[in-house]
Amino acid sequence: MVNTREESDFIGKKQLPADELWGIHTARAVENFPISGQKVHPELIKAYGEVKLACAQTNNSLGFWDDNTKAEAIEKAAFEMSQGLLNEQILVDALQGGAGTSTNMNVNEVLANRALQILGKELGDYATVSPLDDINLHQSTNDTYPTALKVTAIRLLRELEQNVLNLQEAFQQKEKEFSHIVKIGRTQLQDAVLTTLGREMSAYAEALNRDRWRIYKCEERLRVVNLGGTAIGTGLGAPKQFIFRVVDKLRENTNIGLARSENLIDGTQNVDVFVEVSGILKACASNLLKISNDLRLLSSGPHAGLAEINLPQLQAGSSIMPGKVNPVIPEAVAQAAIKVMGNDQVIAQACSAGNLELNQFLPLIAHSFLESINLLKNASKIFSEKCVVGISANEVICRMNVDNSTATITALVPAIGYDRCSEIIKMAENSALSIKEAALLSGYLTDKEFEQLITPEAVCRLGN
Repeated sequence: MVNTREESDFIGKKQLPADELWGIHTARAVENFPISGQKVHPELIKAYGEVKLACAQTNNSLGFWDDNTKAEAIEKAAFEMSQGLLNEQILVDALQGGAGTSTNMNVNEVLANRALQILGKELGDYATVSPLDDINLHQSTNDTYPTALKVTAIRLLRELEQNVLNLQEAFQQKEKEFSHIVKIGRTQLQDAVLTTLGREMSAYAEALNRDRWRIYKCEERLRVVNLGGTAIGTGLGAPKQFIFRVVDKLRENTNIGLARSENLIDGTQNVDVFVEVSGILKACASNLLKISNDLRLLSSGPHAGLAEINLPQLQAGSSIMPGKVNPVIPEAVAQAAIKVMGNDQVIAQACSAGNLELNQFLPLIAHSFLESINLLKNASKIFSEKCVVGISANEVICRMNVDNSTATITALVPAIGYDRCSEIIKMAENSALSIKEAALLSGYLTDKEFEQLITPEAVCRLGN
């Protein structure tokens, strides 16, 4: 037999495992929302601990608890949650009704019971430490949940920015490494003009540089929080001194430049900032998808494709085709990017579907938003470490394409003119010659002059 304890709420009474820190509100939420099978994001739980710690410290400093030992126990419990030590006690599904109330109550119950443990009291002795009257004192789900979400997002975005920077630098290294390799530049997948493999890599690096800067600027958008606004932003049930001090304490604890919203009602009901930042994440995903598909194309073959570059070989590619190796990292990155784009649509719809003074879909927003950051963070990391840094060039194939492609003719036009270049193309087609062979046979160019026109410096020169 499992030992139990009895707890009660407005709905009625319920038997719970005696040694678990969660309580009746958590148990009901677990029963009510078996939806996604995914738990609340672990970093969101830790940030919730930080929010509860700041609230407890503020309440303690304002003298709302006569018993200092109790206050210290609550603060210690909240600190433990902020360190990830209580994550396993947050059981509720990531998707839930109630605008995040189930998550907040799960947190409140766990912190109350952990404080009771610290005090040497029985779990469930809410007359001593109450989940609502003590842990949730001067708070609401509606200000603590979005505040914790923003703290989480800022932290994860800082990690994402660093990973995107690392990926940018990996492409910059390839830009230098491949600067001497002339190759065919293509438009509409057709041979166009000459470029260098280094310049191709530089464009990827520049796109990622824009992503890194946009992600860096997201912190400015997310740092304004509605903590202290309680239910709808009017601060109902919270004293002015708490409202004025609590964000300062959270800023001090987190070392994040948080600021209280000037209009707490707006900060509570409107969550368009997540749409804005999600759009920036979507832009990053768009670049990652484009780049990953380009690398797949450039490495295609390796014997019957473009094969201008080699990607690191990481695993066997087929259970039936011996020797086949697939571009698995770009494929995985592309899938992550597509998922982020899908999440962006979910976030936009959920943010616009709030009603009046509150957005009831914050759990869906939080789940999708944090998932997008995580996907990009992890995808950019493996893209850099397992793919880009190990790219090598097939210089022989790049040169063979230059010698044979009509794209090379464009580089000759400034020297010998359009009409003579057209003659060379016809000669090459009619005589099964390479462009270089036909150009030399025409007598319009010497071998030295031809080579000078297709040097890396010549094909990358801005203008003629």
